[in-house]
Amino acid sequence: MVNRETTFGINAFGVGEGPARFSSMVELALEAEAIGCAAVWTSELYSRSATIPMAAIAAGTSTISIGSNIAYGVGRSPLMWAAEARDLDELSGGRIILGLGNGTPKMMEAWHGVSGEAPAARMAELVSVLRKLWKLHEGPVDHDGRFYQVHIAPTAEVTRPIRDHLPIWIAGVNRYMLRTAGGHADGLVGHPMFTSAYVQGPVAEEIAVGATAAGRDPADITMMGIRMCAIDDDEERARRQAAFAIGQYAASRVYDRLFESHGWGGAQLVIRQAARDRDIDALIKAVPDEAIDAIAIACRPAEFEDRLAAGFEGFDHVDLIAPPWGLSEIQIREINRHILGGVKSYLAR
Repeated sequence: MVNRETTFGINAFGVGEGPARFSSMVELALEAEAIGCAAVWTSELYSRSATIPMAAIAAGTSTISIGSNIAYGVGRSPLMWAAEARDLDELSGGRIILGLGNGTPKMMEAWHGVSGEAPAARMAELVSVLRKLWKLHEGPVDHDGRFYQVHIAPTAEVTRPIRDHLPIWIAGVNRYMLRTAGGHADGLVGHPMFTSAYVQGPVAEEIAVGATAAGRDPADITMMGIRMCAIDDDEERARRQAAFAIGQYAASRVYDRLFESHGWGGAQLVIRQAARDRDIDALIKAVPDEAIDAIAIACRPAEFEDRLAAGFEGFDHVDLIAPPWGLSEIQIREINRHILGGVKSYLAR
């Protein structure tokens, strides 16, 4: 069944060095905008920020939404998040989606120098403080919380943001972060491992728990999925690329609940051992075909459009990305070309 209500986006993967890298992101975003994609997404890691590419894309496009998938909530103070978000929203004419995540507790401590304690509670508080700072034009902000202390009394006029409400989506995998999304966020940035069945089951249940506790309607929370797309003239090679990426994630205990819910728990144990042994062939072989088909799209270019038409039940928006493991820049660029071509044909139906 075709799910025509689901919208599509693509990650702004840049190639080259210096200004050319940002130009390539804008070119990709412009093509996505022209064919009718709803959003273009940027990411950050230990060596790249999400917000600088967002600014370049905002200045170079006109209508497409621009989101961070994801930016680290703990990577900036609430004040700087609010200030950057105001500037980005103004530069884009009100097209920004602030997608935030904290990473793992180890990343919070080793990368950002903050405690890895209670990441969901920290995220909930961050969103609450950002909402207050977004209305700084209305008067002083005073907040004394568990993780953040903010006391700002503007000494000059603060202009009103161009939108009264900034969309904030948060990334979540475990039940506490999912409940936080339900209670505090405008949307959930799902994980690449999420299947439609898992989103409509355990994820939706936890979102509903958080939303109900906050007196919100779970239907008001946008469900975003991230679908890895391995597209190659050699279908077997595409499936191996997808399996390798799935195996990198599956080795972590974070995804135990997902694998168990699908009956893949035994395969996950084999994957985990292969990862410990650094046996890539064994890892790829251990990923069930059913997992590849449920988690990723692995096909030839001519088949990609039909795979989109198969539907993404449970998702309101899907960010289509190349597998984030094991591919060269050239391979990722080629996959992005196939993604945009397939989306263009699908949306023209």
